[in-house]
Amino acid sequence: MKLGIFSWRGASGPEPQTHVGAVAPDRVTDHGPGSSVLEPLGEPVGEVPLAGCVWHLPFPVADYVDFYSSREHATNMGRMFRPGGDALTANWRWLPIGYHGRSGTVVVSGTEIRRPHGQRKPPADETPTFGPSRRLDVEVELGFVIGKPSTLGEPVPVDRALEHVLGAVLVNDWSARDIQAWEYVPLGPFLGKSFATSISPWVVTMDELTVVAGEQQDPPPLDYLRAEPFAYDIPLELELNGTIVSRTNTRHLYWNVAQQIAHLTSNGGSLRPGDLLASGTISGPGERSQGSLIELTRNGERPLRLDDGGERTFLEDGDHVVLRGGALGDVRGRIVP
Repeated sequence: MKLGIFSWRGASGPEPQTHVGAVAPDRVTDHGPGSSVLEPLGEPVGEVPLAGCVWHLPFPVADYVDFYSSREHATNMGRMFRPGGDALTANWRWLPIGYHGRSGTVVVSGTEIRRPHGQRKPPADETPTFGPSRRLDVEVELGFVIGKPSTLGEPVPVDRALEHVLGAVLVNDWSARDIQAWEYVPLGPFLGKSFATSISPWVVTMDELTVVAGEQQDPPPLDYLRAEPFAYDIPLELELNGTIVSRTNTRHLYWNVAQQIAHLTSNGGSLRPGDLLASGTISGPGERSQGSLIELTRNGERPLRLDDGGERTFLEDGDHVVLRGGALGDVRGRIVP
């Protein structure tokens, strides 16, 4: 099922009532008033046309964790920023690296994205500057929504991890690369990531996703992460101002959601309904299969040529970004000053 929270376009009043809906190609089954797809699903009370719906955030986001699970993406970033060294850090093949994001700035598709301010890296021996990001980027990601909690202090075994997952969403983890570059050493991403993360308007339950064999992991993971490799087969597109600039697929992820959950809870940390676990940028092995502008433009050195005649390295004010993810739907956002 595809579950979302909707209200009627043009409904009277400042805050029209929201309902829980199950999405079909052109219609939505109305399951009555509600503000979260995490609630028990009520009996259908009718149908409405899909075109007449305004979509809201489908669930209150509890905790938000962003992983770094695409080997191609991690390799591309390593080659750019550690030339001559190992593209992958020593720990990357041993554990699904991640960081805790800011759940309060997760927004639904269609929300305008205000360009963030922050400190920017200075030239050598100069003072950093503060102002709007000049290197605003996108990240094409797959997200999973936790529906069943786990017990604090009790790690979730990798072979039971999927029991805790309600479904999946498409994610755009907007990134201010200049702010990120200055602040992330030694503790990792902070203001360069926390200003906005957009998700698709409905949660697609796990039974709707196509499972395929995953890449054999080398070296073999430690016992608590060891499982038969699997991935989901979901085609992805990145569109900028009407031009498709990248196509990739979720099957390129090296670490899967079961391993992410097993690692996240391995220290006794718990899961809560509404937790959002994002994959990190998904990049493929071919040309124009990278899930971020920093990769597609080689850190701004090779501008993308768009169908309207323009060029881009990073996002400018007024730019419109669309991520498409098959059954997951779209994630849209426009950059405003």
